[in-house]
Amino acid sequence: MSDQLDPKLLDKRTAERHIRTGKLDDKTWDKHLKSLPDVAEKAVAVESTMADIDDLDDDIDDEDDGDEG
Repeated sequence: MSDQLDPKLLDKRTAERHIRTGKLDDKTWDKHLKSLPDVAEKAVAVESTMADIDDLDDDIDDEDDGDEG
């Protein structure tokens, strides 16, 4: 396998399939992953909340009440 990787093989979501079919070598994939820069210091914390499922049910019921005619 050449040192130049085909960009379509570099997608994490498809790399496992390409490794199984022989289009991508394990060692080449590992070498590529190790060559990527560590950008952890650029990460930003994300804060999120989940709506309570009961609140969502109430919203749907409220919408249904206004549509009746």
